[in-house]
Amino acid sequence: MMKISKISLIFFSLSLIFGLDLSGLNTNQDWTTLQNDAVIIKTTQYLGFPICITETTLPFSLKTISAIIENVNEYPDVFLRVTQARSLEEDIVHIMLDMPFPFAGRDYIIKYNKHKFGSEWIFNFSAVEHKDAPLNKDHVRLIHAAGEWELTAINDHETSVSYTWNGELRGDFPNWALDRAWVTQGNEILEWLNDALKD
Repeated sequence: MMKISKISLIFFSLSLIFGLDLSGLNTNQDWTTLQNDAVIIKTTQYLGFPICITETTLPFSLKTISAIIENVNEYPDVFLRVTQARSLEEDIVHIMLDMPFPFAGRDYIIKYNKHKFGSEWIFNFSAVEHKDAPLNKDHVRLIHAAGEWELTAINDHETSVSYTWNGELRGDFPNWALDRAWVTQGNEILEWLNDALKD
């Protein structure tokens, strides 16, 4: 019994250090579809967290789309709920979000990685702590924030785009409103990305 407890404690400690890892998600996951049209939005439970994915095809090249996604400092100009995106280190950024009234804002600190495999480009991130981003009394910190952008080139002018994220909102957000919030977020993030690509 003691051995199991020690192993559990070690695993929990590692999860705090390295954040939520979504790499174990796969197509065999039991997903619930929340929206099924030009933008597909689904959710599932993974390691005790609500994980969401939004997917669509955009009429732009993989290179054009990835250039916007990896430019995290410009997120407030692209994703309209982002009020601040501040680089703390080369691959660590502090992001602050506005939430609809009457809810408090959210913020998170993430470490990100980029990978390219032929016609596929992946940008993944997970939460970390950082001394240069203290807690803000007007924001709820998303300590388990994690996500992944995956771009797959269909051809030179079309790209399959998917964005996966931890849908946990913590704080004062009611559970009954989560499905609606995830659908709103899934649509907004791809709509705003598409608008930025048109400019």
